[in-house]
Parts: sequence; C-alpha cells; structure tokens
Amino acid sequence: MTIIGARKYSYIFSGTLVLLSFLALVVWGLRLGIDFTGGSLMEVEFNDSRPANDDIALKLKEAGVENATLQPTGERGLILRTKDLNEAEHQRVFAELKSLGDLSEKRFDSIGPTIGKELRRKSLWAILFVLIMIVAYISWAFREVSRPMSSWKYGLAAIVALVHDVSIPTGVFAVLGRFYGVEADTLFVTALLTILGFSVHDTIVVFDRIRENLKKAGSRHDFENVVEKSVKDTVSRSINTSLTVIFVMLMLYFFGGAPTKYFSLAIIIGVSFGTYSSIFIASALLVSWHNWSLKRA
Repeated sequence: MTIIGARKYSYIFSGTLVLLSFLALVVWGLRLGIDFTGGSLMEVEFNDSRPANDDIALKLKEAGVENATLQPTGERGLILRTKDLNEAEHQRVFAELKSLGDLSEKRFDSIGPTIGKELRRKSLWAILFVLIMIVAYISWAFREVSRPMSSWKYGLAAIVALVHDVSIPTGVFAVLGRFYGVEADTLFVTALLTILGFSVHDTIVVFDRIRENLKKAGSRHDFENVVEKSVKDTVSRSINTSLTVIFVMLMLYFFGGAPTKYFSLAIIIGVSFGTYSSIFIASALLVSWHNWSLKRA
C-alpha cells in the first residue's frame, strides 16, 4: 500500500487525535500562566530538604497569601504562583519561607491582570496573523501551478495540516494542565509559533517537489502518482531534519531548567506531528480534493 493510498487511515488517526484535543480544550481548557492571567511567580530552592506543602501553605497564610499554587521542582526546588504581590508582600513571603529552612530565591516575576489580558489578546492575534500570511505566501509561491490544482488550494491544505499540528500539542497541554498543573505561558505561544514555522517549511518542501514533478510529468501521469513520488522523494529529508530538532529538544527537556522544560516538550510534540502531517496529511489532502473535483465535473 502506498503512502497516499493509505490516506483513509491517516485521516482517521489524525481526525481522532484532533477531536480528542478539541474535547480536552472544551472540557478542561488551558491552565493559563501568570503571563496571561496576572499574578506573581516566585521560584526558590531550599539548601536542605524541601518542607511539606502543608507547612509551606501555613507560612504563606501567615504572610497574608492564600490560594497559592505550589509546584515542586527537582528535589529541593519550589515554584509558587500567587496573586499579584507588591515588593513588601514579596519580602514578607520570602521571610516566612526562610523560617522553614535556609533557601535562595532564583526568580521572582510579577504581572498585573491588565498586562496579562493584553498579552493573551496579542498572542491570539499573532497566531492568526501567521496563519493568514502562510496562506498568502503559499498561494503566491505556487501561483504558476494552475493544473490540476489551483495555487490557493495548496495554501488551504497547508493550513489544515497546521491546525492539526498545533491542536494536538495544545490538547496535550490541556490534559497536563488538568492533571499535573502545567501552565501555558508566553513560552508555550512561542513554541506554537515555532511549530507553525517548522511545519509549514516541511510542507512547502513536499509541495515544491510536487510542483517540479508536475512540470516534468506533464499529462503523462495522474496526479496521485506524482504526489506519491514527490512524498517519497522528500520523506527521508523530512524525517532527518525533524530528528535533529527533536534530539536538541530532548536534551533541553531533560537537562534544561524548569522554565524551558515544557517549552521543549511542546516543540517535540509539534515537530513530530508536523513531520507526520507533511508526509501523510497535507499532500494526501491535495489528492482527495483533486479526486473530489473530478467526480463533480
């Protein structure tokens, strides 16, 4: 069975994953970080053993901070997410924590709710703008390809694949946020934009080979065979390029700091499915669309 010939199974597999991702987003949603909601984040590390969460929560209450989120990191580290703290409150919290044991503060960030709302709005616009520009660019780049598919159809096929590529890691983060408290912050948005750029680059390489093979074949071969040959011509390049990125992100995930841990995880998931969609989804959609157009004619 050929790659394009097996597109029905690819559609079922991808459709199931995308549906589950959207369900996770609808039911649980993303657990937004303070970048988008506003608040304060304090990362500390105890020199000895980390105290119990109940003891930490009690000290925070004595400092006037309630409903704080506690996230252990490593063996002795701790990340605290609280309401927006001013400097006096910040120092009071630090003093209360220090009464539990010797510790050092590694990071303190504070973002107001107005700024968080603005960042959330701009992040959504950034993703939407990228998608629009991708369609425009592909339509322009493939403007000389009019047979058997119009250039704008290449752009729409790429967009469908990109929605697939970003919805799956987003769904995974909705699950991680629900069960493990993982938050989506500006680094997560950066990861999504990186995934969009990497994935569309991979898809364009395949589409460009389709364009070249169409010029060579002319009307001697049907469209599905040309697409199949083009995918096979580029599949090893796609996999090898993606593996280099994934290997780097794996090192960052296992040996990097806490702030970049989930950034690298998002890219690993997105690049993996982006490579899959370039091979099994984007080009297959062109063939399905072409066959559907022939049946209507």
